[in-house]
Amino acid sequence: MTFSADEEFAHQLDAEDPLRRFRKRFHLPLGANGKPVIYLAGNSLGLMPKAARQIVEQELDDWAKLAVDAHLDGATPWYSYHETLRQPTARLVGAQPNEVICMNSLTVNLHLMMATFYRPTKSRNKILMEEPAFPSDTYAIKSQIVHHGFDPKEALILARPRAGEFTVRLDDIEAALKKHGEQIAVVVVGGVNFFTGQLFDIEKITSAARKRGCVVGFDLAHAIGNVPLALHDWNVDFAVWCSYKYLNAGPGAIAGAFMHERHATNRELPRLAGWFGNDPATRFRLHLEPEFIPVPSADGWQISNPPILSMAPLRASLAIFDEAGGMELLRAKSVKLTGYLQFLLEQAPSKLFTVITPDEPEARGCQLSILVHEHPKELFGKLAAAGVKCDFREPNVIRAAPTPLYNTFHEVWRFAKILSEHR
Repeated sequence: MTFSADEEFAHQLDAEDPLRRFRKRFHLPLGANGKPVIYLAGNSLGLMPKAARQIVEQELDDWAKLAVDAHLDGATPWYSYHETLRQPTARLVGAQPNEVICMNSLTVNLHLMMATFYRPTKSRNKILMEEPAFPSDTYAIKSQIVHHGFDPKEALILARPRAGEFTVRLDDIEAALKKHGEQIAVVVVGGVNFFTGQLFDIEKITSAARKRGCVVGFDLAHAIGNVPLALHDWNVDFAVWCSYKYLNAGPGAIAGAFMHERHATNRELPRLAGWFGNDPATRFRLHLEPEFIPVPSADGWQISNPPILSMAPLRASLAIFDEAGGMELLRAKSVKLTGYLQFLLEQAPSKLFTVITPDEPEARGCQLSILVHEHPKELFGKLAAAGVKCDFREPNVIRAAPTPLYNTFHEVWRFAKILSEHR
């Protein structure tokens, strides 16, 4: 659409926004002036749904009043608590319900997936990642390589941006697969890159990798709740994510994992086992049934019983996603909201900064990464002093993520104005 830099235009967009009512469903942090800050840090920690408090307090009440009996007799029984998250999570990632499980933290889940899918041989032991990947992913993957007796300097292949560029071209990923495909065991890519905000073409990467006989998985930390996903139809082997960013489930909240049904239903696949991944029919026979019989679904990768107080806030947020109509409607607003921010930033002096996130809406989510040319930390400090909450990534990038569930077009207008005035 055609945008205008006039403030009244921002108000008009907000008045026409069919999702504007959901902003009131979240707690908005207040600045020193007692007014809500311009919160553009949902890519780091999403805002708290107001309904989360009641859900958490219900679990605390059940613990206080029922103690151990709350496992079966609570308002939402603890024993099957993870099942309440299954359907809405499957909708967000485009999966069948038996392909997803909410458990652990992202990096723990990545290790669990690698224990199953990284089975290196002498001839096929390499792993392909993008550069830069989120550091925790890199640490995990390198440690997996070392664990299996290989050298990361030889076994880790990185698809890097070309000289003078900031994002990784699909052509270069496909070229790496063409060159090294017979040696690559696993491909691990961030669905949306944490640093640049680039949205990778998950379907095409998956197709290219599987044609070379590679297992392919994705870190969806910055993708889930941000962009539409269709993991089952795209034939992705596995994926992992956290839920404290765009899923608004709170600091350190429960994470999740996907494995395609061809894997999820395969009880013969190797895995690191724990008692809650065991067949419910024999789970409580304990020492009487010493053999592990995995649940023939993603549940078979669970290690421990559900962490109730970590899962509870996610229920509040997932309900909002469903009420808002799912990712297609949210994505429509996101494209407009982020496009509006891009338009406004293009009106600012070009010498001040460069947006390194792709221009094309289909190649990004709602985050724009702004490379500041001079005094980046000083500029970041000025933004904070002016009531803007975004985040800073070394050495000189400010990330701003206008989130469709709770950010407004006028907030985007105000942010761009503040940014351009601090030269």
